[in-house]
Amino acid sequence: MRLSAPLWLALTLLPLSSLAAPATPQDVATLFSQWRDFQRPPRVDGIPDYSAKAMAAQARALPRWLARVDALDVSGAPLPLQNDVKLVRAEMKGLDFDHRVLSPWTRDPAFYVTVFDEQSDQPARETEWADAAVELWALKFPLSPEAEHDLLAGLRVVPPLLAQAKKNLTGKGKDLWRMALRIIGEQKAALIALAPKVASNAELSAAVKAAMAATEDYGRWVEQQAATKTGPSGVGRANYDWYLANVALIPYTHAQLVTLMERELGRAKGTLALEELKNRALPPQLPATTVEEHQRRLDEVVKIWTRFLRENDFITWEGWMGPALAILPGGFNPKPPLEFFSEVEARDPLPLRLHMWHFMDLAMLAHHPPADPVRTRPALYNIFATRTEGFATALEELMMHAGLYEGRPRSRELVYVMLGQRAARALGDLHMHDNTWTLEQASEFASRETPRGWLRLDGRTVRGEQQIFLRRPSYGTTYIVGKAMTDELIGRMSRNGPLPMKALLDGLNRTGLLPMSLVVEELSPRP
Repeated sequence: MRLSAPLWLALTLLPLSSLAAPATPQDVATLFSQWRDFQRPPRVDGIPDYSAKAMAAQARALPRWLARVDALDVSGAPLPLQNDVKLVRAEMKGLDFDHRVLSPWTRDPAFYVTVFDEQSDQPARETEWADAAVELWALKFPLSPEAEHDLLAGLRVVPPLLAQAKKNLTGKGKDLWRMALRIIGEQKAALIALAPKVASNAELSAAVKAAMAATEDYGRWVEQQAATKTGPSGVGRANYDWYLANVALIPYTHAQLVTLMERELGRAKGTLALEELKNRALPPQLPATTVEEHQRRLDEVVKIWTRFLRENDFITWEGWMGPALAILPGGFNPKPPLEFFSEVEARDPLPLRLHMWHFMDLAMLAHHPPADPVRTRPALYNIFATRTEGFATALEELMMHAGLYEGRPRSRELVYVMLGQRAARALGDLHMHDNTWTLEQASEFASRETPRGWLRLDGRTVRGEQQIFLRRPSYGTTYIVGKAMTDELIGRMSRNGPLPMKALLDGLNRTGLLPMSLVVEELSPRP
């Protein structure tokens, strides 16, 4: 039975005059809450509806929402409120981009995968997925009655949603179709692993089997369809530039990002060569070969990293921060051949402890949620990535220059190995979307140009990353462009003396997970 007209459609009929001027924080919060309800697809019998009819209705209503946010007068408001409005507008432009260009519900078969058994280290899962996620990693067995109910409801969405996908998907992008099979396979594997855990519950067991059968059938269908697809999967340079300016809030063009990534790739390789020259008489940095040896190294570097922050008074310390800094997502498997980040982790866990500042960000949201409702929920469309990925990348080199790597000269090399990998793969993002490279060409380039041959072309990481970047334009660039904006902020904050590191780290915690361009605005000293 089809539901009546959803709340979001009725809300679009509100007159613009209903919003007072100048806008108050409550005005912004109210619009934001209503907007988030609108942004979600309507439901039919509990199933998200991405049909052509439903998406056309949403697209027709969207201009009214853009007009409402544009009617908010925050010209004389404090900067944080002005930036809240920018963020809400950027989310609306993100949905506009989805309808005009990206259209994941018609172009990307992986969009309809909804069962996940691994936690993302980001505030929201990378790229875009149908609004029906089943987060298996968050379950604690044995399940409570409430958890059983929620899991059952989530699993029952899988078969009808995948059936709907076969009707909705009309895109021609070869790489999006071909690479979707990997992610569909991951859903199948997650369901296989779940089955014995719920075997004693007849309803759950049946739901898992039905979801698995639907996933297998969907995989076969996608494989058949993929063989007929020959079109490009990128969004094109003009659309990419529009996305950067209006959604990601990245103050660079596609052409400027190409130059920046090429420059950082060259800098990383050149600096690595000099570090290796300086260290040529030192013994090689041998990887840990057992879980126990890696754990010993990890425990040591967590103590070093924690002590470094506290003894230098670089952050207002709280007890929950230590455990957050120690999180190792996915564990460590020493069995060769190693994937790229395992090659780094095996030699010294310290560089990736810095990048896993991600879990400090997530813990900060849990322990000190912003009072500002716009900043309490993660921004849509991964708009936060220049802050989360960009600052985490900046932190690796920033803390090295601040003295953290004293006595670990070979680990300085690892910083530049990782920087080179981020730059090489970002060029794949840029050239897949200007449709000059296929995903395979982007993967080959990233593998070839990453120092030391650690980004293996026969590994999982290289193509998996390029798939993320193809599905979310600009994500691959956020690591380095966010680092560049962090450098700009550091320059502003240290203009009249040494860098006030505590003001920087505390300020980042205080502002929340905004795009880095807005963070720079808020934390820059006023003239």
